[in-house]
Amino acid sequence: MLKRILDDARKKLVQELRQKLGELRVALVRAEATEEAQKAVGRAIGQLDELFLLVVVGEFNAGKSAVINALVGERVLEEGPTPTTSRIQLVKHGSERSRTPAGGDYEEITLPVEILREMSVVDTPGTNAVVRGHEALTREFVPRSDLVLFVTSADRPFTETERTFLESIRDWGKKVVVAVNKTDILEKPDDVRKVIEFVRDKLRELLGLRPEVFAVSARQAWKTKAAGVAPNPATSGFGALEAYLTRTLDDAERLRVKLQSALGAAERAADGATEGVKSRLSLVTEDEATLKEIDNQLLQQLQDQTRDFRLRLSEAERPIVELEKRGQTWLDETMRVTGTLGLLDADRIAAAFRQEVVAGFETALDKRVEGIVDALVGGEGRLWPALVERLERRRVAHGGRLPGGPVTAPAPDRAKPQQALGRDGRRALEGFDATGFGSRLARAARGAAWATLLLPLAAVATAALAVARTETASGAIAGVVATTALVIAGLAPLPLLRRREGQRLAEAAASVRQRFGAALRTGFERELDASQTRVQEAAAPFTRFVRSEAEKLRGQAYELGGRRKDLDALRTRIAALR
Repeated sequence: MLKRILDDARKKLVQELRQKLGELRVALVRAEATEEAQKAVGRAIGQLDELFLLVVVGEFNAGKSAVINALVGERVLEEGPTPTTSRIQLVKHGSERSRTPAGGDYEEITLPVEILREMSVVDTPGTNAVVRGHEALTREFVPRSDLVLFVTSADRPFTETERTFLESIRDWGKKVVVAVNKTDILEKPDDVRKVIEFVRDKLRELLGLRPEVFAVSARQAWKTKAAGVAPNPATSGFGALEAYLTRTLDDAERLRVKLQSALGAAERAADGATEGVKSRLSLVTEDEATLKEIDNQLLQQLQDQTRDFRLRLSEAERPIVELEKRGQTWLDETMRVTGTLGLLDADRIAAAFRQEVVAGFETALDKRVEGIVDALVGGEGRLWPALVERLERRRVAHGGRLPGGPVTAPAPDRAKPQQALGRDGRRALEGFDATGFGSRLARAARGAAWATLLLPLAAVATAALAVARTETASGAIAGVVATTALVIAGLAPLPLLRRREGQRLAEAAASVRQRFGAALRTGFERELDASQTRVQEAAAPFTRFVRSEAEKLRGQAYELGGRRKDLDALRTRIAALR
């Protein structure tokens, strides 16, 4: 059909439309558009090569079949007060009259009628047919139309079912013309005018439509044609309808309407798919907000637990500080000349050091480590309820489309971090043997005690010998001075030992405190990282899904937007056809 009316420019326009519709169909597949939307575009592509198609719709007993019979000038379709059309009837041009079942619920009728050379006409079951399958047939066929002739009856114009069906036609993007049939039953011309105004007003108010509306009497038009007279467009509503259709069948107008019909179906499919993508994107946007909430929660936990650890680390190092203090006090009180004889018993001194300085040291450290572990486990435990609630909320929102099963909080595991941090702490204490320090100190104290006891005797003997050998008074004085120096020297070992061992203890405590703090810090960071990793891994399927969906849907939205712009540009060019 199109070959006869297509010059090069029009042919190029049709080719571009076919290409853009093909690209749209691919985009719809990628966007997981409904099967109906994909089929609609496929039908629109096929529609470009078909004869101009006029589809007549309306409620049963509105006179659809009568209107078609009047148009073609023959009673080719059955008329009656009850539903008479049980299938789609396609009336097309043919050299002979024929009626052929076309499979399923379709029937083809051919007539050698001139108007059918330019278009095919489809009669459809009523939109309010008793057999509900009739309505489905009508809804299936309307999307293939180039022009929809909606027939309503003057005695019950614009019913609720008609309004609903016209709403669907509007959404399909089809060009509509309305025929108000049976106007011959109205007594006054003013009644006809009122009915037409009523229909126009309702179309505009309820549907936003402004189609051509014709007041017709198919029965009178048939009688006129049967008498061999064509209805006059100036005096007959049916004549005006025929004149409108004739103008529509003008080459340029027919092409414009056909292309606009295919374009309208494509636009509806594109807009529907875009709305679907936007709806899914709105879910993904909420998902991304949930991911941000989870990240913020993890960051908050990291900050809170790190701050808490700093306080707990100072507390954890306290046993080391207190051990050093007790040690220094013990040295001051024990390493005295007045207690020299007591220092000779090394075993007693070592035992005293263990009892008064070392006792409870490791237990105190273990309790501090337990406190850090408790804080770690408690912090992770506080993460899970909110995580589970958020992910379950998103699962419900997606209707079960999320991968994997529901996330559940794991049972608190205190043993592993306790064992790991305890091991870290013990390694840090390697090289600091407080008990061994006491044993060595006891032996050194015993040596210092003996030196304190023996050196004065040696000094006295030395002084006496010096006096005996000195014959002068000055020599005697020198001997006494030497003796006094030796006595003082004899008292020096204990103070020297106390200062030396105090320094050793301070250095050892500082070193172990540094190693212990570093070990706990490393272990804490490792366990905190493991805690956060467990939460992230639990949310990982959701995270991957959201990122994948967001990238895919935004790509689909961009592609559909591009296809829609192509259609808009084509609509402008089609509207300018001359």
